[in-house]
Amino acid sequence: MKEPSALKMFAALSQETRLRIVRYLVECGAEGASAGDIGEKVGAISSRASFHLAALEQAGIVTSERQSRHIVYRADFEAMGALVSFLLNDCCGKHPVVVACCDLGECC
Repeated sequence: MKEPSALKMFAALSQETRLRIVRYLVECGAEGASAGDIGEKVGAISSRASFHLAALEQAGIVTSERQSRHIVYRADFEAMGALVSFLLNDCCGKHPVVVACCDLGECC
């Protein structure tokens, strides 16, 4: 992952509602959720949820797929993994203390 992409993703995640949305979409897994469901879960009206979802999608953290009259949003696990890898490998240089805190030592 290149630094500009990482910065865009970190910026998108640095907002409370967006972070809540990502956490909820991670829980939803491959099934995903509609903007209305997401808004209800994170306490945002649908238009606000759609605004935040657009920002997360533009940053590459969330994907969307039209299903009939609804749009289903999903967390992009590959992109999130690339961001974590960037943080651990490029920024932290696999520092043992950082890796141990994440309990990811065996995968790095």
